[in-house]
Amino acid sequence: MLAQLFAVLAPVLITAGLGYGWARSGHAYPTDFIAKLVLNIATPCLILSTLSRAQLDRHAFAEMAIACVLVTVAMGVVGLIASRVSGKDWRVLVPGFLFPNSGNMGLPMSLYAFGEHGLALAVAFFMVLSVGHFSIGPAISGSAPPLKKVFSNPILISLVLALPLVIFDIELPRWLDNSLDLLAGMTIPLMLLTLGVSLASIRVHHLGSGMLLGGLRIMCGAGVGWLVGVLLGLPPLSLGVLVMQSAMPVAVFNYLFAVRANRSPEDVASLVLCSTLLSFVFLPLLLLWLLPASS
Repeated sequence: MLAQLFAVLAPVLITAGLGYGWARSGHAYPTDFIAKLVLNIATPCLILSTLSRAQLDRHAFAEMAIACVLVTVAMGVVGLIASRVSGKDWRVLVPGFLFPNSGNMGLPMSLYAFGEHGLALAVAFFMVLSVGHFSIGPAISGSAPPLKKVFSNPILISLVLALPLVIFDIELPRWLDNSLDLLAGMTIPLMLLTLGVSLASIRVHHLGSGMLLGGLRIMCGAGVGWLVGVLLGLPPLSLGVLVMQSAMPVAVFNYLFAVRANRSPEDVASLVLCSTLLSFVFLPLLLLWLLPASS
């Protein structure tokens, strides 16, 4: 079990660590270019490639989509309660509870823990969450993009294109499938490298509250994910992926939205970094429980 656990965590920690070390050593890293490359090209290709190859049935996709919506709504309520108790602006705290790092960390963790079929389920969760993250997320933070820009988001477009593949079980032409697979291959390594670079550039204030609220986000996410999965009667693999994705730390994009809106970015930075550090302790324990149950 320990060898299996290490095989899941090692690629994530090593690749993110390389990004962190690269940034801390003073080398240049074109974060803006890489982020645009990942969001506009690599991630849409990953979505299309994964869903076309995994043969994810419509029922499993619909279950994961519904579960993602229910978890997100519940975590929004948890975020509102936490903001009231802590006295923080809800527009600062709620996005961190609503939108976990289901892309940069969630996708690779799901791939190495649950295989290709688990990755397809994680992609379904990520797709549905991204609809809210890149439309509602900036609006809550106060940096809402024009409506035209929301609907032209490549990830949302790839969602529209991927739905017929799942619903009608369409097989892509070999040349297109290979091209998408080649471009999709750069997504997860670049996500993890960029995660490490982003963590190295974040400056933390209010470490105590960051640890407390970051830990609350992870623990509540796992608990809510498990509860929703049980209530929906999800099979073990889907339940494991749902809990894993729901328990991810606060997404780095929440920090970028806060910086753009100039809305307490130091508080959001604290949430991102502290929840990510705590996830390296909590996620191995979570995997020890999920892996035997989902195999």
